[in-house]
Amino acid sequence: MSTGKPVKVSKTAYIRPLDFKNGRVEMAHGGGGRMMMQLIDTLFLTAFDNDMLRQMNDQACFAVPAGRMVMSTDSHVVSPLFFPGGDIGSLSVHGTLNDVAMSGARPLYLSASFILEEGFPLADLKRIVESMAKAAQQAGVSIITGDTKVVEQGKGDGIFITTTGVGVVPEGLQISAERAQPGDKILVSGTLGDHGIAILSLRENLTFHTTIQSDTAALHELVACMTEAVPTIHVLRDPTRGGLATTLNEIARQSGVGMMVNENKLPIREQVRAACEFLGFDPLYIANEGKLVAICPPEAAEALLQTMQAHPLGSEAAIIGEVIEDSHHFVQMETSFGGQRVVDWLSGEQLPRIC
Repeated sequence: MSTGKPVKVSKTAYIRPLDFKNGRVEMAHGGGGRMMMQLIDTLFLTAFDNDMLRQMNDQACFAVPAGRMVMSTDSHVVSPLFFPGGDIGSLSVHGTLNDVAMSGARPLYLSASFILEEGFPLADLKRIVESMAKAAQQAGVSIITGDTKVVEQGKGDGIFITTTGVGVVPEGLQISAERAQPGDKILVSGTLGDHGIAILSLRENLTFHTTIQSDTAALHELVACMTEAVPTIHVLRDPTRGGLATTLNEIARQSGVGMMVNENKLPIREQVRAACEFLGFDPLYIANEGKLVAICPPEAAEALLQTMQAHPLGSEAAIIGEVIEDSHHFVQMETSFGGQRVVDWLSGEQLPRIC
């Protein structure tokens, strides 16, 4: 049984120091022996250090505050691993925190599971782990348990990270994707498509360059401000894979309604528009990692917009449309040319390995 006291691992028992400059992941780093303990102690415990993790149990035990618990899990396989504005480490923290926050919850803790490929540079692993630690610290959450596995060279793709988050929804909040109602207003917290274009600009088979950075960010503090100002928010959702178009179609189906969006009100950077035209993509389907969609009663829309715009992560927020009655649950858009078109589900796979 655990005494609850921190476990001290003797570094003198290690065969040799980890070479974070030129070293690479070896099969023994996932084999359950000294080298695995060395990797955990020297890298993961050092970066994620907190009382619960330091106990070195196979689980984390924590107090449960009042309210409804929320849990979400997400696997991250982004390629390339490092991109303008972030990397797979910070993304793995932000992505799961945001999924928890879209219920109106306050995130509390994270777990992290790593699948490493034999031969992966230890320097890159250290950079990724430190990025995760920084993102978690800035978000005010702790990574309190985890796991590490190593697969043979050629049977992975460097590193995959799975994070699970838990949080608590305050009393009185009822935010869910089936609560959108005709007449509700649709808001977005900022410019669309930044993350996807930042990733695509580094793909080896593409030949374009931009100064666009990923928008990856933890949104729970923005959500807290929003729910405090407008506790009657009906829906929150982060438009990641599949972008805004897929997110709105998901909500329309779950709520049994339609959507009408105004193209002229969509906040999209000119560089994103230009890149999408060059590549033949629609920016409505491009992934985001630091934006959210909010749907609220019409009488609360202006107050919610002002609250969002007062926060750094919502400074470019906009009201982009409204929920309508539609037995077909279509998402439609009033185009800049004065017509209308259906914004359908994404067909097939547009942007693989984007998050």
